[in-house]
Amino acid sequence: MQVFRTYESIRVAAPAEQVWRTVRDFHDLSWSTTITSCDAIGGKLGDVVGAQRLLNSAFAETPIEHNDGTYTIRHSIDDGPNPVSAGDVEEYIGHLKLRPIAQDNTTFAEWTSSRKSEDDAAVAFCGGIYNALLSELSAHHGG
Repeated sequence: MQVFRTYESIRVAAPAEQVWRTVRDFHDLSWSTTITSCDAIGGKLGDVVGAQRLLNSAFAETPIEHNDGTYTIRHSIDDGPNPVSAGDVEEYIGHLKLRPIAQDNTTFAEWTSSRKSEDDAAVAFCGGIYNALLSELSAHHGG
């Protein structure tokens, strides 16, 4: 198995604190049309490590880091459709990071992931999803 990585980024025309308020709840993707359903699994709140969700009735995810101080969420994909199913990839880690841009009080948002797999099929698949979500996040904040 090899390690494959995906990287997408965007500038959001809003302060990082404001953008963070939009994304910090792992169970709330109401700002996205790419995600048509987000169901919390279990009783943990969406800002707690170990909370689980099911996206679009297909992607089971769990946050493994949630940091208000650094505007960071890291999460695992526990299972999903091909090419990110538990049978296709191992050790899938997604990472959403917001960085303040001091010059104009905007935000640099980046979404990365890494996973072990036999092939790179998940790179483009995940890149497309991250790109769509980041574009929606930017549009949500007037970008």
